[in-house]
Amino acid sequence: MKLKQLSVFLENKPGRLRELCALLAENNINIVTLSLADTEQFGILRLIVKEHDKAKALLEENGFVAKLTEVLAVEVPDQPGGLSKILEIEEESGVSVEYMYAFTIKSGENAVLLFRFDDMDKAVAALQKANLSILSSADLHQRAEG
Repeated sequence: MKLKQLSVFLENKPGRLRELCALLAENNINIVTLSLADTEQFGILRLIVKEHDKAKALLEENGFVAKLTEVLAVEVPDQPGGLSKILEIEEESGVSVEYMYAFTIKSGENAVLLFRFDDMDKAVAALQKANLSILSSADLHQRAEG
């Protein structure tokens, strides 16, 4: 249920993000979804790719600093209060959101959000107890491929 996310440290300079994307493209690695947070001097690119181990090795071989972390892909009702309900469940379980971002493909009447929690196992248990759908890596990649 937990997904592997690739986190890459990027210098904040022209062409660096394009260089990373071109490297992945040249090696036939498709980016399923991503998030970029930056500061004046550097950024953290978080991305989901199917071949995460291959992508990590490739990036490191080419001078990027990359790390694999775990995230959850949670189906959230695409209606007012959908996200609030997820956050309420986790708050009641004593779990905090470290960061989150949206997946760009809707799943029926639901949206898909990616979460990193401070206690991933506890977060999974709380979401399962609430009968919420946590997507597997296969589910997420299948939806991305359409």
